[in-house]
Formats: sequence, structure tokens, C-alpha cells
Amino acid sequence: MMPAFQDPESSVPRKLRSNFEPGTPRWAARRAQWRSLGLTDADMDKPKIAVVNSSSELATCFTHLDGVAAKVKEAIRAAGGLPFEIRTAAPSDFITSSGRGGRYILAARDLIVNDIEVAVEGALLDGMLCLASCDKTTPGQLMAAGRLDLPALVVPCGYQASGRWKGEHVDLEEVFLKSSYVASGQVSMEDLVGMTENAVLGPGVCAGMGTANSMHIACEALGMCLPGAAPVAANSPKMFEDVRRAGERIVQMVWEDLKPRHILSAGAFANATRVSLALSSSINVVKHLQAIAVEAGCDVDVYALFERLSAEVPLLAAIRPNGERLIEDLEAAGGARAVMKQLERTLDLSVRTVTGRTLGEDLRGAAVADPEVVRPLERPLSRRASIVIMRGNLAPEGAIVRLGGEGERMTRFSGPAIIYHSREEAIAGLARGEIRAGHVVVMNGLGLRGSPGMAMTSALIFGLDGAGLLDSVAVVTDGQMSGLVNRGLIVGEVSPEAAYGGPFGLVENGDTVTIDVQRRVVNLEVPEAVLAARRAQPDRVPAIEERGWLSIYERNVQPLSKGAVLLKKV
Repeated sequence: MMPAFQDPESSVPRKLRSNFEPGTPRWAARRAQWRSLGLTDADMDKPKIAVVNSSSELATCFTHLDGVAAKVKEAIRAAGGLPFEIRTAAPSDFITSSGRGGRYILAARDLIVNDIEVAVEGALLDGMLCLASCDKTTPGQLMAAGRLDLPALVVPCGYQASGRWKGEHVDLEEVFLKSSYVASGQVSMEDLVGMTENAVLGPGVCAGMGTANSMHIACEALGMCLPGAAPVAANSPKMFEDVRRAGERIVQMVWEDLKPRHILSAGAFANATRVSLALSSSINVVKHLQAIAVEAGCDVDVYALFERLSAEVPLLAAIRPNGERLIEDLEAAGGARAVMKQLERTLDLSVRTVTGRTLGEDLRGAAVADPEVVRPLERPLSRRASIVIMRGNLAPEGAIVRLGGEGERMTRFSGPAIIYHSREEAIAGLARGEIRAGHVVVMNGLGLRGSPGMAMTSALIFGLDGAGLLDSVAVVTDGQMSGLVNRGLIVGEVSPEAAYGGPFGLVENGDTVTIDVQRRVVNLEVPEAVLAARRAQPDRVPAIEERGWLSIYERNVQPLSKGAVLLKKV
């Protein structure tokens, strides 16, 4: 049963947890601190709202957030609240992935969760409004909302403007892809430099159906941001109108005591899964949704949802990199709201959202502005599953393949394994000519605990493309990929991971690996007697990190089936 929240029509004001008993030590110390900031006693009686800001000068994803925070604080004050801006870590996939083979990227998500907990729970604030930007901020903020369970609302802060080079559209994904063509001479340095100077024309997240836009949309599908908020162009009039409405709404939510666990139900996660499948969202959405469910105390198996619903939900929109449509086209067509309208009869419309209404009520009056961009269920772009959960003897707990758009994709492959243990090692092997047509490139030891931190493997995928091999090899890894990767036959996030006893760690060079997406299996074609002998060998457990954030992560991270959240080991 969904927990109750206070009737918004009630005339009895709710006691705020942030208001301490006058005359007590906590009251006196807080009053002394806040009076020195220029706050009045009247201010200190208002709902105290954390404005969670991951502003950073390291990446364009975050550079506009200080301006957004200023506007949302104005809206909170106008609505009768007292805003306090707090800062968190600000990981960017294209910047933060440089160090330690990209191991900080996923681990930073959980650092954000704990940043928020320390600031918001430590100060006993009454609610929080989170400014969502790059890939890990949205799931981190939603995880914190589920954990703390106090009124919370997320504001997607938009995608970046992209440009043109020599008459062709160019965005950050195109830069990343074409950089791998320079070595083969398919792209000149002059053109690559020109692309880098025109690909990103303003702040915001990557302009495609990568993890950031996928998670902004999933947030709306979960009911945790205002209807119509995703996707949106960064710093656009619409985004700032959404910001104003959100600032007003979070104050109302505090008085209503409308909390995330009133919203993050099993039905909400099923809705978010359907929307993600209809858009062929980033595969990273799967583990992030599972992590949000775990932190919110919602007993739902997101991986099982994707397995079950992938056969039911067709592809309704093909946004880059899944097709030629731009994220601007999706916004113009009605965004996440339009996708949910097309899916309406399949959704759980009884779930509550941050509006205080049901999803069914929120969708009344919603329209699809362009049914060619967001197709109806009766006329989809493709009926092929867009995100496939794989099993088999190499991945008994699951792995993921993203099939994306409507074109033909390789769905079966069998060949000898060639093994690497880092992206750098694999890229060097590619440069030496070791990887040849017919190989299954196995990148193992890159999982949550083995890296630790789940290393990024995307650079190899783009390198294979640049070398002209992506249609003649397959890749299997327990590492992670950028949400913009949607080429070739790539099996990612194999679980259990190799480094801690998973069968993926038993693969040896030359072993035959078979991938069959139709049957949803990835198998090692080696006799069981041989595998048993390999299992009897000493464990191949890597050295544990001795210090730093990754050492904490390695000691506490849970499997992907639990969303890779940080919990005490049992």
C-alpha cells in the first residue's frame, strides 16, 4: 500500500522538522549562525529547502547551474520557502573518465548520494530541489531522494546546443566517433579540430539519447519531475519556466509532506522501463533505476522488468545515436510526455507524481506534436527489442545489449576470444593489429569491484569503428560504456564480474564465445570438465585499493542486480 501524505487542503500547518524548540542549544546555535547571514526570525520559520547544485567549471554540462540555482532560489523565496544552496561532486563522462581508466565515473554517483545525505540530513532541512545535469547527477540525486525520503523534486537542466561543420550536423558524439578515424586517415586533423570547435555551442548535457537525456526522461517517467520537463534545451525560456514552477512546487510539497516513497512505486519503475524501451535509452538506465529502487526501499527487480517488457514495447522514437532525429526534434514533438501519451494504455496511470496527482491526471490534455518523431504503438519504427538483457553461462546474472534504431543490426556472432584487461591494453592491441575480423574481444576484470569502479570501455568501441572492424568483431565486457555507444554487437556489464568469481573470469584466449541476441544468451563454448579445472585454480582476485574513494567503493559496492549501491557487506 502506498503511504499516505497530508491533504494539501488541510488548514492545519505541518510542523517542520527544521524548526527547533526555542531556547535549546540547537536553536540558539542555529539562530546565531543564520542571523549572521542576514536571515530574520520569520525566515527561520519557513520551509528550508536544499537547492542541490553540482556546478563545476570542469565541463560544460555544469557551467550554467549557478545561474539556474539563482533563479530557483528566487522562486522558492517567492513561494514562502527558505533556500540553501549546497554543492556536490560533478562527474562528467567525457572529462572525469580520463583518470584511472574511467573508474571514478560510476563511483562518483554514490559519492553524490552521500554528499547530499551529509548536507541535507545533517542540517535537518525540510525538502530538496535537485538540479540535474550530466549522467551521474540525476541517478545520484534520485537515489538520495529515495534514501532520505523527504519532499524532493528534480529539475532537468537541459541539453547543449550542437552545431555544424562543412554543412553537416556535428555534436559531441560525432567528435568522439570521428577522433578514432584520424589514425586510419579517414578524417583529417583539420576536420577533427573544426568539429571540436563547433560540436558544443553552449552549456548542458550531450545532445543525444545518451545517459544524461535518458535519465532526465526516466526521471519524468518516474514522476519525480514536473510534467513536460524533459528533454529541454539548456538555458531556454522553457527551462527557466520549468525552474520557476519547480521552485514554487517544492514548497507546496513540503507542506503536503509528499515524499519520494509516495511516488517511487513498482508501477512507477515499470512505467520508466517502458519509456526507456520505447526510446532505446542508454543501457546505464537499467542499473540506475535499480539503484533508485533499492535506495527507495521499493522491492522491484528492474532487470526482470526490462527482460519481460522488452518483448512488449516497440521503438517509438529513434533519436541520435539510434537514428537521425535530434534531441531537439524529440522536445518539439512533446518530449517524455509525448512518449508516455503514446504508451498511455500500457502504463500504470494510478501512480502518483510530484504534482500530487496521478499520472493519468497529469497526462490529460497531453498531445503528440509530431507523430512521425514519436510514433503511435500501432505504427512503431521497429518491433525489435531495443534493450536486451542477456544470460547464458558467461552472464548468469545478466548482461546488456542495446540494439537501438530501426536499421539492420548483427544479432549473432561466434568466434575465438582475445582477452584484454583494460581499455588502454585493448587499444594498444588494436593498434598492433592483434584484433582481427572474427574475434570476440573480451575485456574482463573491469567490473564494480575488479577495477574497482567499473571502468569505461567506450574508447575501444570507437577505435574498432575507426579501424573498420566493428561489423566483423564482437565485444563482451564486465565494464561500462558511454550511453552514446550504439554500434556493433556489444555485450556490456556482464554479471557476475570476472574478478570476483564470475564465470567470465574463466575465459582464455582462443576459447569460442557465442552471442545470440535472439535467444538472449552469451555462452562460453568450452567443455564443463575444462571449466571445472579452471575453477580449481587459485582465485584471480585483484589487489585491493589501499586508500582513497575507490578503496571505499570496492569494499562496499553491491552487485549490479542491486543497482551497484553501497551497502555493508554481509
